[in-house]
Amino acid sequence: MRIEGIRRARVLVVGDVMLDRYWFGDVERISPEAPVPVVRFDRSEERPGGAANVARNVAALGARVTLLSVVGRDEPGRSLRALLRREKIAARLHHDRAMDTTVKLRVIGPRQHQLLRVDFDIEPTHEILRSKLADYARLVAGCDAVVLSDYGKGGLAHIARMIGMARRAGKPVLVDPKGDDFRRYEGATLITPNLNEFRAVAGSWKSERELTEHAQRLRRRLKVEALLVTRGADGMTLFKAGGRLHVPAQAREVSDVSGAGDTVIATLGAMLAGGADLPTAVRVANRAAGIVVGKFGTAVVSPKELFGETT
Repeated sequence: MRIEGIRRARVLVVGDVMLDRYWFGDVERISPEAPVPVVRFDRSEERPGGAANVARNVAALGARVTLLSVVGRDEPGRSLRALLRREKIAARLHHDRAMDTTVKLRVIGPRQHQLLRVDFDIEPTHEILRSKLADYARLVAGCDAVVLSDYGKGGLAHIARMIGMARRAGKPVLVDPKGDDFRRYEGATLITPNLNEFRAVAGSWKSERELTEHAQRLRRRLKVEALLVTRGADGMTLFKAGGRLHVPAQAREVSDVSGAGDTVIATLGAMLAGGADLPTAVRVANRAAGIVVGKFGTAVVSPKELFGETT
């Protein structure tokens, strides 16, 4: 697929945003206080995370993207806004005085080995979520596809209404799910659980045939057009009414799987918004996943890496 279709695409990303912080340092000894390494701090780095990383991936492919979410009135919220502005992402970030912006702090040792992760998060208030829903209704009309990125932080409390509003407007809705209850995603166009998320909802299996039966049963129960199960080193499998499509993973050296699901759904959203059919979008998203896991931390894929073209 040529890149022109993606350049014309307009994608609305809604969900839980966060600030990914990285502290880098060397380890030269073990602490005398506890059997843990002592990290000598060297430098730090910040990147958009969660739904913000999805938006960042959409923008990196050349599509027009709008991000709708909630942050706290705090330093991480200001940092996240500045990062998004730097990457020219149109961000509608509502402020909630009662919450802290979600931060994932990763301590990185030698050879980019992750030693520790600390999460800071508080769910947004219902008042802010209601105001975000009103904003969402206005933004849906101007997009070609909606991506709902659920990280279980409370930013998608009204996701069932969001799906209904977008579908009534004739927009495809892609959901990156969270948790073990997918009923809230009923009626979406496409849901993209990873293998563990799918197993928690559909149950275990002993064969590919049994996996397909579980997936098609779940797809019908949720009234979704398609279900894409991302399977790590085994690639990804798309389940539709007409059958299944399995795309093997492209063999690459894996550096970091952080944010790989964000890249997958961002690529799918940009491709579908640009006019691609679903099987084509899945194949390209699989290629994008193979590229991004070879990079450190939450990262993006460029059009040149994906298509051999530049924006």
